Amino acid sequence: MKKIGFLSFGHWSDHPSYGTRTAGDTLLQSIDLAVAAEELGVDGAYFRVHHFSRQLASPFPLLSAIGAKTNKIEVGTGVIDMRYENPLYMVEDAGAADLISGGRLQLGISRGSPEQVIEGWRYFGFEPAEGETDAEMGRNHALQFLQRLDGIGFAEPHPYPMFPNPPGLLRLEPHSEGLRERIWWGAASNATAVWAAENGMNLQSSTLKFDENGKPFHIQQAEQIRIFKEAWKKAGHQREPRVSVSRSIFALVTDQDRYYFGQQGKSADSFGYIEPEKRAVFGKSYAAEPDQLIKQLAQDEAIREADTLLLTIPNTLGVDYNVHVLSSILEHVAPALGWR
Repeated sequence: MKKIGFLSFGHWSDHPSYGTRTAGDTLLQSIDLAVAAEELGVDGAYFRVHHFSRQLASPFPLLSAIGAKTNKIEVGTGVIDMRYENPLYMVEDAGAADLISGGRLQLGISRGSPEQVIEGWRYFGFEPAEGETDAEMGRNHALQFLQRLDGIGFAEPHPYPMFPNPPGLLRLEPHSEGLRERIWWGAASNATAVWAAENGMNLQSSTLKFDENGKPFHIQQAEQIRIFKEAWKKAGHQREPRVSVSRSIFALVTDQDRYYFGQQGKSADSFGYIEPEKRAVFGKSYAAEPDQLIKQLAQDEAIREADTLLLTIPNTLGVDYNVHVLSSILEHVAPALGWR
């Protein structure tokens, strides 16, 4: 068995071909899709977070709304850029969203990727300390967030509070027990995968990573996962970690599928630069008739290593079509690969 979720980047644009013409369209359709996905038997509804862009941001209102309208599906992110986050305020938001969902939050965080504006985190009031890079600032924000999720009191109570306090130092509220174990780190390199393991976070690995040896994407990603699992074991954590990988996968079962994605079946891994002097490898998309798709996916080493697969979806094509995309994978592909 493998958990299967969807990952939405939450695009919108006032374009005739888009089913999401406004931010409101995208938010409301995201809720509707999560409800429909749960009815299909999909395991997770995950959302990407981008700032200064016509894409989903501020994830906690959306995750809370989905949590209130569903019963079983995991709700999460992939990923929140921690360079932009106030760690303590985020503890409160995450705790509230997790309690509303009944403990189904799976929160993917990271140091972030190149954004729409130069040093956008500065507009949010954050600046690296002297001698610190923005990546290090993001990781330090993450560590502060993790530390305060444990529910241990740390703040000195006021001697004359408005309301009576429990004894001892105060923690942030609302506190959600168990959420600390459901934090994931989006790692683009082997080193950050090890760092995630050492700090007790699950691993999210997306459709790209830094190129560290020139091998095909799925092989490099599988190596990253094995390195993560070994580091987790070495760290001595008492629970089993989870690992997710993201893929663009389309089963071509209708003429509409072939029109939209038929050409993507010819794609291949590509290499390029997402940051100066940092070469990255980008994984290919999968699009084929179900029997061919099954054969191709069976060769993907990283999918085999992961317990969770996040299917990137074309959210701009509307709820009904994305339900079709997900149901096609569950019906025509997943059983033959042992995922269901």
